[in-house]
Amino acid sequence: MSADEQPGLYVESTIIMTTVRVVAPFVLTFALFIMFHGADTPGGGFQGGVVAGSVVMMIAFAYGIESTRQWVDTRVIAGLAVWGVLNFAAIGLGALALGGRFLQYDEYHFLYKYATKYGIELVELGIGGVVASVVIGLFFLLAAGFAHAVDDQSEETA
Repeated sequence: MSADEQPGLYVESTIIMTTVRVVAPFVLTFALFIMFHGADTPGGGFQGGVVAGSVVMMIAFAYGIESTRQWVDTRVIAGLAVWGVLNFAAIGLGALALGGRFLQYDEYHFLYKYATKYGIELVELGIGGVVASVVIGLFFLLAAGFAHAVDDQSEETA
């Protein structure tokens, strides 16, 4: 069997593509729910970020890794990570600037009555952005490594 006749890593399936198209928005909404409710219920930024990152993985499994890699702009993924870190730092350092400790949310009460609740949710959202971008980046790095290993093996057998 020549390299041209070998089956590829990606096989198109209408059922999987349709399922992912229908399910992905709900999974992303659930990820945001987990992130926003991290202060009140089990969950938070880390768990929500992993679930949000899994949406890109589902899309890649359904539509192909390379086409998803071309669709997902790496600048957006990097920007999400940078935004998460800057969001976390701004809220934490803002409390320091107001005379409190790092991430002492009650320092913001003069601005807004519910500053503690929404401050925690903003921090969780930032953490979720960082985690989602790291998960997506690791997925694409691992996928690229696997593709190179398959290419190397096919060259050796040819």
